Amino acid sequence: MNIAKLKIASFDFTCCEGCQLQLANRESTLSDFLELLDIRNFREILSEKHDDYDIALIEGSISRQDEVERLLKIREQAKVLVAFGTCACFGGINSLKNRFRMDETVREIYGDMAIETLPVKKISDVVKVDLSIPGCPVAKEEVERIIVSLATSSLVTLPKYPVCVECKQQLNTCLFDLGEICLGPITRAGCNAVCPTGKTACLGCRGPAEELNMPAFLELVRERKLSHSDLQEKLAFYNAFEPVATDET
Repeated sequence: MNIAKLKIASFDFTCCEGCQLQLANRESTLSDFLELLDIRNFREILSEKHDDYDIALIEGSISRQDEVERLLKIREQAKVLVAFGTCACFGGINSLKNRFRMDETVREIYGDMAIETLPVKKISDVVKVDLSIPGCPVAKEEVERIIVSLATSSLVTLPKYPVCVECKQQLNTCLFDLGEICLGPITRAGCNAVCPTGKTACLGCRGPAEELNMPAFLELVRERKLSHSDLQEKLAFYNAFEPVATDET
C-alpha cells in the first residue's frame, strides 16, 4: 500500500525541547519512522525550514506576546495542530511562575532591564488544538504510534485508565504503602509507569485519567494520614489537574 508522506513540522515555544529530543534520539526506529514523514521544520533533526506543512507539533507553553502571534500563524497553516508534551497540554512546570507577581520577580532577577513576560498559558488557551499528546517528556513509542495512525488515517487513541494499571503490570510495590503520595491512581496511563517503577512518585505529567475517582483518591490520602500540603504541591506541579480540582484538594 502506498502511503503519502505527511508534511509535518515541529515547533518549540517556552520549553526545554526534551519532547522533540525524545523523537530525534529514538535511533532504533527513527529511520523507519521518518520514511512516513516529509519533515518541513524540525530543528533537532534538520536545518532546512519550510512553511508548507499539514501537521504541526507544538512543544512548550506560551509566555510572551510574540509567541502568541507566532502560534496563531502556525494554526492558520496547519490542518492538524498537536499539543506535544505536558507544557503544551497543561502549561507544565512553567505554570509555577503564575503563582508569583511577575513585576516583582522580574525586578528582583533582572533589575531595570526590560523583560517581556506573560502569565503562562497552555496551547489550547490560545488556539484550537486537534490532538494532545501528554507527558514530560512524551513517550516515544506513543508518539510514533499516533503519527503512524495519522499517516494511515487510523483511529488515534490514548489510554483512559490510570497509571496504577501499568504499575501493577510491572509488579511494583505501591508507593502509598511506602508512605508517599503518588498521583498514579488519577493520572492517565501511557508512560508504562516509568516513575513508580523507579520508586519515584507519579506527579501526574500526563494529566487526569478519564476513568479517575477523585473522591476515592482523596479518601486514600486521608486514610494514610499523608500531608495535605504535599498533595496540593503535587497536584499543582504540572498544572494538569486544574480542571478536576475540588474544594477538598
